[in-house]
Amino acid sequence: MKKIGFMTLLCVLAYHLSNAQAPPAAFNYSAIARNTAGQPIVNTLIGIQVSIIKSSSSGNIVYSENHQVNTDTFGLFNLVIGDGVIQNGNFSTINWHDDDYFIRVGMDVTGGSNFITLGTTQFLSVPYAMHSNTTDSILGGAIGNGVFIRKIGEVFGGGVVFHLWKDSQGVERGLVVDLADLSISQSWSNVTLTLIGIAAQSSWDGLANSNAIVGQSGHSNSAAAICLNSTNGGLGDWYLPSFDELSLLYHNLFNVNKTLSITPGASVMPLQASYWSSTENAADNAFYLDFRGGTSYATTKGGQARVRAIRAF
Repeated sequence: MKKIGFMTLLCVLAYHLSNAQAPPAAFNYSAIARNTAGQPIVNTLIGIQVSIIKSSSSGNIVYSENHQVNTDTFGLFNLVIGDGVIQNGNFSTINWHDDDYFIRVGMDVTGGSNFITLGTTQFLSVPYAMHSNTTDSILGGAIGNGVFIRKIGEVFGGGVVFHLWKDSQGVERGLVVDLADLSISQSWSNVTLTLIGIAAQSSWDGLANSNAIVGQSGHSNSAAAICLNSTNGGLGDWYLPSFDELSLLYHNLFNVNKTLSITPGASVMPLQASYWSSTENAADNAFYLDFRGGTSYATTKGGQARVRAIRAF
């Protein structure tokens, strides 16, 4: 089935600190709201719920608040966390230094309060000690001048970052690979002899390919489906990587596997393995990548290969 509406997180832009060591009284938050096709939801009133969770992504909610915000012509919206309509807890009494904290975001595209959870992400320790002059430099354009908040090989957004770029507005974008394989032996699709066509043949848009695969008549199971249905890391926007996305992952495998090898619950991507891409080649075959040498091949859709999901931010 198609993915539900989702939101791509940009970053926490600024903390308002009374001094460098004090916990934040509030902080600004920006994101882009997107529809099921991945297109920005523009000039629309949406509902947002923000929850702060302690200890783990599935821990206790210590604070939550609701917002109604308008998106702009790019789908971008801004809000101040700590200044919404309080649903639970007291933001000012959170002891940011006593444990790990996570942010969970929900969205209602109709502007109401029927929130769909979009994901849960751990706060990094660095922003808590960020000086106001450092924040000013980021807001003043350092991000647009080539400085990335994220880095290749960082644990972030439910997995490990393996690719970064800037969009036309200078906003940081990236791709994250899941911490573990969803399958070590899975067919590309149960529909093995029918051409999907251009909708599943993009070399770079794995999400579009994945949705086309599961939308094919007669589909019941596929590598794309187990990715789209995954909720690993509390997130629901995983998909099967396209050929190009899988190639980018392979070329940054050193950094990715180095992080996976020391991350609890994660597993490295073995060199003697083949991984499915979501890119169809012909009616009866699709592309996979052989990690033994980084070589791509096309093989029968009923063949078996590993599956590792990715997501974008």
